[in-house]
Amino acid sequence: MQATAAIVIFVCAYVLIASEKVHRTAVALGGAGLMLLLHVTDAHGAFFSAESGIDWNVIFLLLGMMVIVSVLRRTGVFEYVAIWAAKRARGRPYRLMVMLIVLTASASALLDNVTTVLLIAPVTFLVCERLALAPEPYLIAEVMASNIGGTATLVGDPPNIIIASRGGLSFNDFLVHLAPLIVVLIVVFCLLCRRLFRSAFRYDPDLAAEIMELEEREAITDRRLLAQGLGVLAIVIAAFVLHPVLHYEPSVVALLGAGLLVAATKVTTEEALSEVEWSTLVFFAGLFVMVGGLVETGVIGDVSRAAADATEGRLGLAAMVLLWASAALSAIVDNIPYVATMSPIVADLVQQHPGGDGHVLWWALALGADLGGNATAIGASANVVVLGIAARNGTPISFWRFTRYGLVVTFVTVALSTPYLWLRYL
Repeated sequence: MQATAAIVIFVCAYVLIASEKVHRTAVALGGAGLMLLLHVTDAHGAFFSAESGIDWNVIFLLLGMMVIVSVLRRTGVFEYVAIWAAKRARGRPYRLMVMLIVLTASASALLDNVTTVLLIAPVTFLVCERLALAPEPYLIAEVMASNIGGTATLVGDPPNIIIASRGGLSFNDFLVHLAPLIVVLIVVFCLLCRRLFRSAFRYDPDLAAEIMELEEREAITDRRLLAQGLGVLAIVIAAFVLHPVLHYEPSVVALLGAGLLVAATKVTTEEALSEVEWSTLVFFAGLFVMVGGLVETGVIGDVSRAAADATEGRLGLAAMVLLWASAALSAIVDNIPYVATMSPIVADLVQQHPGGDGHVLWWALALGADLGGNATAIGASANVVVLGIAARNGTPISFWRFTRYGLVVTFVTVALSTPYLWLRYL
């Protein structure tokens, strides 16, 4: 009965979010409220459970990085980077997109993808404004690049951290096994964007000439604040990368960095918090509770086990089913709770194949969950964040517009991952 209620609530909420007739934050809060009202989950499960509750690490990581970005925005550094990027691209729209894709994917391999898009999005709005370009295609391309690039390392995408912990995998394991494929996927993605967003590449030679005459250093308005902000950001990034050594969660690092920056600079608390995407944070909280209801009632676990049982112990078939099933399910639910639910099942399957052969299942899970997050607007945390930023800046991206491109990108990248896994491991 409760499983049925959880499915009905989640499906109805998903339809409302996709229809965009009701604000997604209101839908998420309403769905979460119904889950609690009908005892599908309870206060402990919603707020304190590591398996089915709100992922406070994600919430506070976002909050801390939003505060840091808010302070940095006041220095003019984003205008500097925007002018620099436009000049290096010589005002050519497609060349600019490729540059932003490569920059985003590279940064996402060292940072988590949510942090990366928080830093890149302000630059995108500014450079598109300078060149009179619609920012939506660039934002969509960047968030997809962040999800692809983040797959390459242990710290690049939150699901990878869960997989590494459960599977006993190291930072170097991800680099050796996934990074070569991700490089290929980024190249293919750049070529694919040429086709997907071809109508957005309108070159204006006059605007390009104006850009080339600008001096990016003049955009910096507060050098002291910039030095302080970049110093704190560098420490935060270093702590992210050194997580396996320091053992500080990214959320703790981000909050400490935000607190230090506000305390050490002339920026007031009110100013630092004024640009926080509160509606996005609340949407995440509601979404986590709804997905947690599916976890609590065993719906996601049942679906995952059914896919695993269908393989009948055949490693090759198990890897392929896991890859494509993970991509499909991560398109519907956030990939963080999905991987948290699926990882114990994969661990059992890996133990059935001694000698290290079963590790291909971990790579199949990582690729499916991370790349599948591109399929829909709520498939990955970075997607939700970018849509929230776009709406705040007056250029909303609809659920279906994102999903129309996301389904194509997901299918192509997962399809290319299939022969990679098969030929290298099977």
